Amino acid sequence: MFSKMKNIDTAFRYVRGFTMLVIIGCVILCCFALYKSFSLVSQMQDKVYILANGKALEAFSSDRKDNISVEAKDHVKTFHRLFFSLDPDDKVIQINVTKALYLADDSAKRIYDDLKENGYYSGIISGNVSQTIAVDSVTININEYPYQFRCYATQNIIRPTSIAYRSLITEGNLRNVSRSDNNPHGFLIERWNTIENRDLSSKNRK
Repeated sequence: MFSKMKNIDTAFRYVRGFTMLVIIGCVILCCFALYKSFSLVSQMQDKVYILANGKALEAFSSDRKDNISVEAKDHVKTFHRLFFSLDPDDKVIQINVTKALYLADDSAKRIYDDLKENGYYSGIISGNVSQTIAVDSVTININEYPYQFRCYATQNIIRPTSIAYRSLITEGNLRNVSRSDNNPHGFLIERWNTIENRDLSSKNRK
């Protein structure tokens, strides 16, 4: 009888130990499955699908800090392209300048008002002059906020009889603002001013 009870007790301990191992294994397996599920969901949220020309293109989202330099440079380039791209059409000038002023503070508005008051835009229209700009480079200091920038560009002023090339260097600060349709990069140019705008060369048109 004693031997039988001993065997029952030993069997019970084995069953209990085996049951505990099964329970621990199930808990570990469930935790691993939950971890992989959350990891997969997080990876899927970083993926963006863009529909272009009837094709679905896969893109990956990233933190803003990873793209500050690229977005800031594109913001500065876009502003200068809009502000300095002029044609002898008052509506085109107004549309471009309005878009540009969404990207900068009142320092750009003051420069626009001064040019307008001095008859610069009316001279563009009456003289059938077109003006384009090619941004050569933009330097951004992202180590200090607000971010300081300097833009190096070349202006092409196309008149009926000649083409003039001018060097343009501007500088200012960039402040973070909310993104919108009018300001997709989420930056605002502050304290914008021109530090150089001189003639480089000119040539006659044939």
